[in-house]
Amino acid sequence: MSERRKKAPRRATPSYLKNAALHYLETRSSSRANLRRLLVRRVERSLQEHGGDREEQLGWVDALLDELVRLRLLDDAVYAAQRARSLARAGNGSRKIRAKLAEKGVPAPLVAAALAELTSPDAPSPDLVAACRFARSRRLGPYRREGEQPRDRELRQKELAKLGRAGFSYEIAIRVVDCENAEITDEIVSSAEF
Repeated sequence: MSERRKKAPRRATPSYLKNAALHYLETRSSSRANLRRLLVRRVERSLQEHGGDREEQLGWVDALLDELVRLRLLDDAVYAAQRARSLARAGNGSRKIRAKLAEKGVPAPLVAAALAELTSPDAPSPDLVAACRFARSRRLGPYRREGEQPRDRELRQKELAKLGRAGFSYEIAIRVVDCENAEITDEIVSSAEF
């Protein structure tokens, strides 16, 4: 059995970094900090293999990021709003959304603004809607399979724990798990705007 040889990293140049960034942004959106982390990783691998001036190459990364922001190809506020909506639709609570955006390097004020966009004064709480979606996808609470005892204490605790790990508060988890009728939670989900 032959060993696979690792492909040597390419030498980092301004054009190489620009092409790498544009290719990445063609396939997915990103925050500035996340794209910077990706490009710095490429620079570090290039420096290990080919050598060069670290400060100069990191300067290329920062200049490229400034250019992408100026061209509006990179916008943390837009990224945060889109990602927050996407995560909420997938059934993630505000705590988990906040953590995932922070992990990608989105500044806290932009995270707060993105979460505020999810909230409408006459609509149910975004966390409640997301918890209902999560429960439906994981068959929790009113979406349990036939034959599972709704009042089984151990099952209830497991379902509450699943919702808690998904980033929902205890109060919201109890509301969803103890709901008897799936039509009620479906109505909550259908009234959501995101």
